[in-house]
Amino acid sequence: MTRRIAVLTAGVVLLVVFGLLGTTLPVPYVAQVPGPTFNTLGDIDGEPIIDIQGRDRNEVEGNLNLTTVGVSRGGLSLVQAVRGWFDDEVSVVPEESVYPPDRSEEETRQANRQAFLTSEQAAMTVALGRLGYPVKVVVQGLADDSPSDGALEEGDALEAIDGVPTPDTEALDEVLTAIPGGTEVTVSYTRLGEPGTATVTTGTAEEREGSLLGVTILEQPSAPFDVDIQVEDVGGPSAGLMLTLGILDLVGDDDLTGGAVIAGTGTIDAEGDVGPIGGIPLKMVAAQEIGAELFLVPEGNCAEAVAAADPGFPLVKVATLDDALEALADFGAGRTPETC
Repeated sequence: MTRRIAVLTAGVVLLVVFGLLGTTLPVPYVAQVPGPTFNTLGDIDGEPIIDIQGRDRNEVEGNLNLTTVGVSRGGLSLVQAVRGWFDDEVSVVPEESVYPPDRSEEETRQANRQAFLTSEQAAMTVALGRLGYPVKVVVQGLADDSPSDGALEEGDALEAIDGVPTPDTEALDEVLTAIPGGTEVTVSYTRLGEPGTATVTTGTAEEREGSLLGVTILEQPSAPFDVDIQVEDVGGPSAGLMLTLGILDLVGDDDLTGGAVIAGTGTIDAEGDVGPIGGIPLKMVAAQEIGAELFLVPEGNCAEAVAAADPGFPLVKVATLDDALEALADFGAGRTPETC
């Protein structure tokens, strides 16, 4: 064997070795890809995403799709990471940015899920407030072994205790503080728009004087119907805007889509401000795949959205719920909404 052949043989062996290592050697990165989209006006497996109890839903057409990002399980190989860096439909990011090192994967999943549930609550609060329903003290749930079990329900608006009005949490706390634990009280409430009363023998408060009802409460707009949102296996707060619009379309007075396919993303807070999110280019790809005609982009994501590949539909800049509603009205009337 000549020296030249020996060198070539060694080179080929090394390339094969490095190639094999590249396909198996893990790197601390994960791949993000376009995730599923969900039409907030539609259903999943026959169950409505936004369920309305206590009144009929509006007959609506069109789509208001929330968009998501999928994340690969486990680390990538070196080859997979390099390939992803050159793919417009894949985002390769450090693993610790998705799965913080101080949390287990399950803890991260639970935190993301809780963020989604918080966005659900914000969406309901903003939508019902926009429709003009009054803010009241509303039952969110009952504690284990609650003295109110069988008497009060989630969604009840607490109006008074023994005839003393409880318009806010401070007033409710003052009333209960003045009542010894174990006292039988009459709770006046509104349930699905109908007034009612319940007799509850209060429990004894441990961290303050007085008694308790054994319920978790929140000050929020109270409507004569219940809104229940069901989207499993979705985490993070970025669905807030689209859930808010979905509720408004289903129980409000205006047709928001005109039959068009609208997609978007963005957090929402109690004041109706829309916040930026992650993965905007991937969410645009997901919207493109469902034939979206318009995409609602949080103002804080506009630069990133414009820098991504042209999706073929307008990228509408929204900083508030009002911006989103104005954009949808303009689009429905044939006017051009403000874009990024």
